[in-house]
Amino acid sequence: MFRACLTGFVATAAFSVSAQQYPTKSIRLVVPFAAGSTTDIVARILAPGAAQALGQQIIIDNRAGGDGAIAGELVAKAPGDGYTLIMSTNSPHSAVPHLRKKPPYDAVRDFTPITLVGRYTFVLAAHPSVPAKTMGQLFDLARKQPDKLAYASGNTSSIVITAMLNSMAGTKMLHVPYKSEPPAVVDLISGQVQVMVSSYSTIAGHLKGGRLRALATALPNRSPLLPDVPTVAEAGMPKFSIIPWAGLLGPANMPRPVVERLNREFNAQIKRPEVRSQFEQNAFAGEGTTPEFFGDWVRTQLDVWGKIMREAGIQPE
Repeated sequence: MFRACLTGFVATAAFSVSAQQYPTKSIRLVVPFAAGSTTDIVARILAPGAAQALGQQIIIDNRAGGDGAIAGELVAKAPGDGYTLIMSTNSPHSAVPHLRKKPPYDAVRDFTPITLVGRYTFVLAAHPSVPAKTMGQLFDLARKQPDKLAYASGNTSSIVITAMLNSMAGTKMLHVPYKSEPPAVVDLISGQVQVMVSSYSTIAGHLKGGRLRALATALPNRSPLLPDVPTVAEAGMPKFSIIPWAGLLGPANMPRPVVERLNREFNAQIKRPEVRSQFEQNAFAGEGTTPEFFGDWVRTQLDVWGKIMREAGIQPE
């Protein structure tokens, strides 16, 4: 018994020292979407400064597919030592658990929350060939021509937001899903699909160039980047309430000193003026919170998104 207790004590002490010395090697930051997506951009804005502060390289690992489930499962099964993290969003953490009859992970139990990084701006956009200048006109057109208008989705936020809009408007459009936003936007620009709810940063250049038309934003207030574009509420749906978010998590059971170090360094980056400026250019609002606040946020959003998806008629597969 003495030998077993001594072994356990030594192992615990060694683990504690290791946590205090963290990090001693490069850190992998898994992104659930393809390069060029807003989540990828946010991760790449934060990574250099955080890596310098931590004294180790942060390697971005894009694992697109499965609405973020592929990346989520990868991190959930990784050791909880702080060397594998995920820049997660509401796709893998708020929606996937409700989209799958057998989710590959538990969104709460299998992860350690570190910080809520921020919130996205999503835009309802249409190809210029669509004879609709407003969201109301778009849904009038969709009601007259059920299943004729095709809408693309590049992530779960896009799927859920569009499904909720269709449910509230009493319309039906043809859903064309993509693994991520960039390829969906390519087809939207070419006119192969006519409508899409996309993160602003992915389509900003196309909006400015007139290749796409913004009809509404999924925000509580108008974006300073799109001052002439109404919010969904202003456009006629005041009960619309969806908050797309991004946050940093690791596998379950990460040592508290490691969580605190990551929280401190990433929050410091989020607060830097130059980082906030880059975020704003991509219509992303930086947050930076305690692990406890973010943990509560994940649990609350999981319930909120489940309710919204049930009301929109989205069934698990």
